[in-house]
Amino acid sequence: MFAAERRQLILEMVRANGAVSLRELARVVQTSEVTVRRDVRALEAEGLLDRRHGGAVLPGGFTRESPLPQKSHLATAEKTAIADAAASLVGEGEAIVVGAGTTTQELARRLARVPGLTVVTNSLLVAQALAHANRVEVVMTGGTLRGSNYALVGSGAEQSLQGLRVSRAFLSGSGLTAERGLSTSNMLSASVDRALVQAAAEVVVLADHGKLGTDTMFQTVPTELITRLVTDEPPAQEERAGTALQALADQGVQITVAGERPPSGGEGERPAGRKPRPQVPLPSPRRGQVGGGGPQLRSAAALEQPGARVADLRRR
Repeated sequence: MFAAERRQLILEMVRANGAVSLRELARVVQTSEVTVRRDVRALEAEGLLDRRHGGAVLPGGFTRESPLPQKSHLATAEKTAIADAAASLVGEGEAIVVGAGTTTQELARRLARVPGLTVVTNSLLVAQALAHANRVEVVMTGGTLRGSNYALVGSGAEQSLQGLRVSRAFLSGSGLTAERGLSTSNMLSASVDRALVQAAAEVVVLADHGKLGTDTMFQTVPTELITRLVTDEPPAQEERAGTALQALADQGVQITVAGERPPSGGEGERPAGRKPRPQVPLPSPRRGQVGGGGPQLRSAAALEQPGARVADLRRR
């Protein structure tokens, strides 16, 4: 198949589906992901599509959001590695908030193994992943269901988060830059994510390399409020992602690169022209009192009832 034929087929697939992973494009056009990535880059230069999250989407990232079924098939390997690394940051007995997204859903599946954990979330998918977890308490916000990503949004969600205090917030989004921080393409989602941030002492952003250097319409978390970024290693040819990663590190964001081993006796070998990534040791698990019983699923509004205090959400 000639390059022009490949690119036309790629364009037709993206227009039909809204978003397609590089792996799926390579399978359909029967070529390598390296060749497909080159084709997608050429189509992006013509303004016909945008590169996002290990795949290609329709142009206009500032105003559009890919449906959840499509996003769930993009950058799956990267999301799995990021979720594994992020889960290592959570210790026994902690209280955290987890925002909506396919990457945070992967994180939730791993948090099911952490005893004594309290998770506050506005995501039905996060809650579902933890519904059968032993000794994990799930606190749902109120709000209006946003069907495109199964998240609770609106004033009800924001008000239910007022007065809460937890150790960390784990958030994802549509784009991450050093200039504006984390952003998303939906106003209601951005507003709830900002409320989640206000409830946390630290903010951890989960973003695969496809989101690095990408800016979308609504700012969620400014760079100065981001404590740590958990991401995957950008490919050598993804200069935008590599530049954005270094810029975030320069502004004081702690970087955890999923699956990357710390160098021994030096910085180790890296692709030519690439600056070394900062290596941040993962904190030791926090020990706390572990409660018994099965998972509990309740509304955050219940915390305002007599006898319920904000202190109940802090690490015991």
